[in-house]
Amino acid sequence: MNYFKREKINYYHLSSRKNKVDILKQMVNPESEPKKVEKEVLLRLELIASEIKKARDNNKPVICAFGAHTIKNGLGALLSILINEGWITHLATNGAGVIHDWEFSYQGASSEDVALNVAEGKFGIWEETGLYINLALIDGAYRGFGYGESIGAMIQNNGIQIPSDKELMNTIQDTHNETPLWKRAAALDYLDIIQQEHFDGGFMEIKHQYPEHSIQSNAFHLGIPFTSHPMFGHDIIYTHRACKGAAIGRCAERDFLSFVESVSHLEGGVYLSVGSAVMSPMIFEKSLSMARNVLRSHHQNIKNCSIHVVDLQKESWDWTKGEPPMNNPAYYLRFMKSFNRMGCPVDYTSIDNRDFFLYLYRFLSRH
Repeated sequence: MNYFKREKINYYHLSSRKNKVDILKQMVNPESEPKKVEKEVLLRLELIASEIKKARDNNKPVICAFGAHTIKNGLGALLSILINEGWITHLATNGAGVIHDWEFSYQGASSEDVALNVAEGKFGIWEETGLYINLALIDGAYRGFGYGESIGAMIQNNGIQIPSDKELMNTIQDTHNETPLWKRAAALDYLDIIQQEHFDGGFMEIKHQYPEHSIQSNAFHLGIPFTSHPMFGHDIIYTHRACKGAAIGRCAERDFLSFVESVSHLEGGVYLSVGSAVMSPMIFEKSLSMARNVLRSHHQNIKNCSIHVVDLQKESWDWTKGEPPMNNPAYYLRFMKSFNRMGCPVDYTSIDNRDFFLYLYRFLSRH
């Protein structure tokens, strides 16, 4: 089998890219004004807020999984407030959500013109995004971090502490066999990349101009799980020569298991799925099954948790009636069909994610 060599690619500096989103202009804060919505939707959002309050009063988790547009729409600051005030206990997104969040913190802008840049062979071929995110994941794989944790640490610390060649060689050649195999394997990847990129050991400063806009950084600082659930080949970091599949897989596996752990405590809690048609339902159904498998041996279950799904597609079916017939278009709303099969109360709300989080925060802030 023949493989494409990324070393042949000509990379471009991120500063040369035209971006469609400026975080200082796009940022949503608690004072931002949401659009008016129907009374029925408003009542449902108020109900969701009351369920979250009840869950947190009982020390139950509130998990929020969201698509990358939540970050692109400037909601990082508002999400930071929600975790800082204790309303949300676990955040989960895909690989693109991580990238947009990092680019906002690094340069204050993100979102390129895909059609134009693909035509010119430039889409995703950005030196800083590819190098720094991949390097953070290689470092995280070596230190035992998860995916989101690795990027959050880089932003929080404004750089990465790169091990020396000697430290890495000692880890790889551990003659006493005291070092876990995963760490020795990660050290091999690390050594390879620092030799490839001619890095010296020591602190590498990576200056982030707007770190306060990073939800990953804020979650890392607060010790709140921020997990990323990527799919290989979906994200622009895979175009970069520094990409190491083993490091990505190791960090992503840790994040998945962190997500499963949070789901395993979801009885009496709340699950929010916002603008994620694929990632959220796919990781949730496996996690719930894994959690129930273990709980059954203790005669426990997860049945009393609320699932609230939010997206822009218009509501066309009352999911409290069960699954729609195959001749109804709602049957092919794949993510709702998945959540409806989980055996927990579920509903669907059609609303822009900016308005959803703004109204939700307002209702949560009421005393």
